[in-house]
Amino acid sequence: MKVILTSDIESLGSRGEIKEVKNGYARNFLLPKKLAMEATRGNLKLWEQNFKVIQRQELKLKDAAEGVASSLDGLTLVITVKAGEEGKLFGSVTSQNISDALKEKNFDISRKDIELDAPIKALGTYEVKVRLFRDVSAAINVDVVSEDAPEETPEAETQQSEVSAEAVTEEEAPTQSPEESEGSREDKRDKADTQGVEAAESVESADGSDVFVSAVESNGDEAS
Repeated sequence: MKVILTSDIESLGSRGEIKEVKNGYARNFLLPKKLAMEATRGNLKLWEQNFKVIQRQELKLKDAAEGVASSLDGLTLVITVKAGEEGKLFGSVTSQNISDALKEKNFDISRKDIELDAPIKALGTYEVKVRLFRDVSAAINVDVVSEDAPEETPEAETQQSEVSAEAVTEEEAPTQSPEESEGSREDKRDKADTQGVEAAESVESADGSDVFVSAVESNGDEAS
C-alpha cells in the first residue's frame, strides 16, 4: 500500500513523503495512529494543496528547534545516584532519567528524542545526543555522580580558612591580658625605683659617716 507520511518516522521517512509499505503495517499501525494516510487520488490532491502551509510550519518548527539546540548544546546535567565502591551504579541512568533532569531545567524533551545507546551503569561523564528536529540536534553532558560524594562549598572552605587563621593568631598572641601587661609594667617601674634608691643609699654610705666610723674603728684596732 502507498501511504503519505504525516509525521517523521524513524527508519521509514519524513513527513510528506510517499512510501510503499505492507498492508498490515499500514492498517494496524500507521493509519490508526494517524502517522500516515492512504495515498489515494483525493488525499494526494489534498496534500498538494496543503503542502505550502506544511512547509511554513516545518520552517517554524526548525527555527524553534535550532533555538533550543543553541541553549542545550554543551549543557551539563548532574544526576546523583547510589553507587558501589568501584563506581558501579545500584541500577542505571536511562533516557527517562535524562528527560526528567532536562524538564527540571525547563527543557521539555521526550525520552524518545534522547539518543542513548544503552543505560548508563557507572559513574562518570557521558556525552548524549538530543534530537530536536529532522536535521537539528544538540550534544549535552550527563555527569553521573555518587550521592555519597562529599561536597565542599566555597563557604565551607572560607570558614575553614577563618578557623585556621584564628588558631594561628591565638598561638602567636601574648597570653597576658591588658590588665596583666599594665601590672607588669608597673612592677618593672617599682623595681627600677627600688634599685635606684638602693644605689643612691649605697653612694651616700660610701661618702657618709658610716664609712668614716668604720675607718676610724679600723685605725683604732691597728693602733691598739
